[in-house]
Amino acid sequence: MKKRTLLGISMVLMLLVVSTNSCAIMKVTDPNFMDNNIAEIEQKIPLRDELNPSVSKVDVAWHLDHSLKTINRICDSLFASNPDSYRSSINISRILSLSNNYIPRGKAQSPKVVLPPEEIRTEDLYIQLEDAKKNLVRIFEANVNSNFRHPVFGLLNRGQALRFIEVHTEHHLKIMRDILEEE
Repeated sequence: MKKRTLLGISMVLMLLVVSTNSCAIMKVTDPNFMDNNIAEIEQKIPLRDELNPSVSKVDVAWHLDHSLKTINRICDSLFASNPDSYRSSINISRILSLSNNYIPRGKAQSPKVVLPPEEIRTEDLYIQLEDAKKNLVRIFEANVNSNFRHPVFGLLNRGQALRFIEVHTEHHLKIMRDILEEE
């Protein structure tokens, strides 16, 4: 009985430490937090047609379009949300993923709204890129309790949503680097 109680207390304490640590990580306050990722996306647009089926079934253009759509749709959702409807919650998947900068490959299904079209036009990538640049600066005008509902991570406030954008974008940039065999 004592071992179970100690194990339970240890698990609760560990969850509190991880949760507290992840809260600090998820407080994105620098409007330039995505500058390097956005610059890398822009550099990869000319490489849009590259494909490496051993890494991904889709080409670089797909990952670019999806990443930019995700940034822009999340920003749109944050602006359209009601900050009064936000309620904080603990979500273990969110805490582990966002605090460890990790999204497993090939495990999640993207919502239709952020899926690329069958034909991805280069000019559309550049338009989305410019929108993303503006949105990532403007989003700091939104209320901190502006929110976005993620299908796995639940309701995210502005800071958590921005952290998700950062981790999600890096996830797709890593895939693109592997497709391109970059280090």
